[in-house]
Amino acid sequence: MSLNIKLENLVNMDVDAIVNAANKELLPGGGVCGAIFQGAKSKSLEMDCKKLGPIKTGQAVITSAYNLPSKYIIHAVGPIYRDGLSGEEEFLRNAYINSLKLAKKHSIKSIAFPLISAGIYGYPLKEACKIAVDTIREFLKKEDMDVTIAVLDPNIYDILTKL
Repeated sequence: MSLNIKLENLVNMDVDAIVNAANKELLPGGGVCGAIFQGAKSKSLEMDCKKLGPIKTGQAVITSAYNLPSKYIIHAVGPIYRDGLSGEEEFLRNAYINSLKLAKKHSIKSIAFPLISAGIYGYPLKEACKIAVDTIREFLKKEDMDVTIAVLDPNIYDILTKL
């Protein structure tokens, strides 16, 4: 269907699923991850994640979204950026692809992503944006899904909308 870029808080979006930029242990963290856990307002989410984790970089798992507007949370682990020569690009692509495949498996028609690995994981911003957009567009050539990348930073929004 389509890829949309929005200057919006992912946590409050009315979509079938939102993606959590998760850590390997699937524990509540900072940034997007922390906001998602706070918004879900459920100890059950933490318990679900403890049962499912840890997972490897590039993988994704799904849970209920509990008290969020979305139905599901897909927890995807992006790479910590080291030097660009340690498989980071493949891991980042896999985080998006595995999230999208999981969404398809659960008949999800609309999904919203943050920009995975571009925050505290240190992935260079322009590269992270290009990988996200290219990977999602490639998936959408064959699949019917509404995909949004939601960001809060106007500078990141500008980079994404120019790709």
